[in-house]
Amino acid sequence: MPELPEVETVKEKLKKEVLNRVIKDVIINYPKIIEYPDSLEFKTKIINQKIIDIKRRGKWLMFELDKYYLLSHLRMEGKYFVKNNNDEHSKHEHVIFKLDDNRELRYLDTRKFGRMYLYPKDVVFNEKPLNELGLEPWDVNLNNSYLKEKYKNKKLPIKTVLLDQTIIVGIGNIYADEILFLSKINPLKKANSLTKKELDNIIKYTKEVLEHAIKMGGTTIRSYESSEGVHGTFQEELLVHNHADENCMYCKTKIEKTKIGGRSTYYCPKCQK
Repeated sequence: MPELPEVETVKEKLKKEVLNRVIKDVIINYPKIIEYPDSLEFKTKIINQKIIDIKRRGKWLMFELDKYYLLSHLRMEGKYFVKNNNDEHSKHEHVIFKLDDNRELRYLDTRKFGRMYLYPKDVVFNEKPLNELGLEPWDVNLNNSYLKEKYKNKKLPIKTVLLDQTIIVGIGNIYADEILFLSKINPLKKANSLTKKELDNIIKYTKEVLEHAIKMGGTTIRSYESSEGVHGTFQEELLVHNHADENCMYCKTKIEKTKIGGRSTYYCPKCQK
């Protein structure tokens, strides 16, 4: 599943391809991907809108248009491709934006889990999903006091709470394992029992891990690629995730794998007591 570094990589790739292009038409082959408004209104409003910029909020792509923001969440396997109008279409290309330069911005999603919203610019941050999101990892307000307040009633394992997008956005399963390993925190430890040093470490390593992953183009695992021609290499530098039964790089103890909240979790039982 694409996490913050992968979405950031998609954003930068698409900015080089479609900025200042005008959407002349849209083909919606699977209307359920359009969460708001209904697909007919979506199509009516988005035609003749120029793509002014592409931003990111958490794991959401934000296509800034003349009057609207198009929000797009890739979910498990969503991808964007830019193709010529006469290129063959795939059965998994569910939303196709026809551009004014005889190319198409195609949204492909084999599992059909991705979702899109179209909101006027003046309300987009006051409506779901953006109004439910927590702080970006680099927000100046992400500090010890903020996390202490957010975690004080959280009796769930910290691994589960790290995935809560209403607290810190952009952290998914892979990066949560890496952050906790570098922070020397056991993933099963209750969030409300973390010390000041542990909270500081979460903030520090959240920034460091995600920054490094962005530089590496994200993580390409299984069927996930961010977009055509973009293949992340951060998977080559993962310290614990997907390394079950291998030796910890610090203490040589075997890395263990368990399930927490239904998610595969990797950790070192010695470094992360």
